Amino acid sequence: MEESNIRHDAAAHRFVVDVGAHSGYVEYQRKDGILAINHTIVPADIGGRGIAARLVQATLEYARNEGLKVQSNCSYARAYLDKHPEYADLMA
Repeated sequence: MEESNIRHDAAAHRFVVDVGAHSGYVEYQRKDGILAINHTIVPADIGGRGIAARLVQATLEYARNEGLKVQSNCSYARAYLDKHPEYADLMA
């Protein structure tokens, strides 16, 4: 899987990737200059491939490009942010 396979479904407030018959996604809310990451979902059948990390990274890059701050309501996204200080400036 490559980053280019990740698509932004703005209407559903998600970044999504399809791998075979399965889909993984990051779900967010955007309000008042804050992008709140609420869920990172990757089915077990496609887990262990770094998909969640790439989805969160795509979401963070979107936030940066849009000039948004990030609030992490998702434990996976929080752990990702803890391990990637290059995104510390985005934290709300």
